[in-house]
Parts: sequence; C-alpha cells; structure tokens
Amino acid sequence: MSYPWQCPDCPRLQLRAPVEADLDSVLAIHADPIAHRFSPGAPMASREAAAALLQDWMQHWQQRGWGYWAIALREAPDEVLGFGGLRHGGAASATAPHLYFRFRPRAWGLGYASEMGLAALQLAFEHLQVPRVQAIVRPANVPSRRTLERLGLHLTGSVADVPGEPASLVYEIQAALYQERAGVAAGAPAPTAFGA
Repeated sequence: MSYPWQCPDCPRLQLRAPVEADLDSVLAIHADPIAHRFSPGAPMASREAAAALLQDWMQHWQQRGWGYWAIALREAPDEVLGFGGLRHGGAASATAPHLYFRFRPRAWGLGYASEMGLAALQLAFEHLQVPRVQAIVRPANVPSRRTLERLGLHLTGSVADVPGEPASLVYEIQAALYQERAGVAAGAPAPTAFGA
C-alpha cells in the first residue's frame, strides 16, 4: 500500500524517497568518520556498500510506499544533508518501525533531526496508524539520545546487538503518548547541540 504523504509541518526540510542519484550522498555521509563516530564498526568503505544500502532503502519504498527519506533544505533541494525516517527492519533488534537519522556533520545542531523526527512520528501515528515507534542508539551517542527524548521517546531497555560492546539502548514512543504530546509537538523541538 502506498502513502502519498508530504510533510505539512516541515518549515525548512524537504523529505523525499531516495533515488539512484543519491548514491554519492549515501557514501559521503556513511563513510565520514565524524558522522560515523558513534556507530560500531568502521565507516563505509566502498561505493558497492553504499549502492547495496541505497538499493535496500529503495526496495523498502517499493514494497511499502514509505521508508527512509533523503533530507534536504527546501531552499537547496539538490543538496542532500542526510537520511532518516521510518522503516521496518531498520535495526535487526527493532520490533516496531525504526526511527533513524544520520546527517552530514555540518548539519548537526540545527534542529534538522528534530524536524525530520516529528514528521516521521506524524507519518507513523497519524497516517500509518502503527501502535509504537522504536529507535536503537549506542549509549555514547548522547546528542541523538537527547534528540529522541525531545521527540517524546523514552528509554525502555537495551539489546546486546554488537558483540564485545556495551548493549545498545532501545527508545520507544507509544501512539497514546504521541497523541497526548501532539499539541506540544506542533512546533519543532529545540535543536540538540552538536546533534547528529
């Protein structure tokens, strides 16, 4: 089923499905050691790995009609600042649609993750009618954790998904809590300093 949905409450961002032409941006963002600093393993090392990731995202869109977005400013739609949004199976340990975001470091701390995150929650709860949304984050990624908390997600547990490393943290928001917060969340949360 397709959800031809546009973000009505994104004053600055353009959110669209990823396309083949985004390959260079996928590689640049995921190979950047600064953007990758909280992720386990090494930064993305090849164009082939980027192409496989992009194809996976595009296939999710073809199957479901929604997924991770390519994110740009409305005033500069050809420059991809990051990728993020919702998808099933976005993290192997997620048991609900997974909220994800990764931006170029120069886009950190400006509230873009919060603005995109609000759009993702609106899509999840007001259009897809899912009961909950999860995010999986590394414990040291304090900026992303603060962004999730500002969006209304709460720490609900952990999952040992990286061998030899501390457990990742599971954040979640239920539909009922989103509805309670809907009036408060009408305006974008404040930016997270140095947020990713």
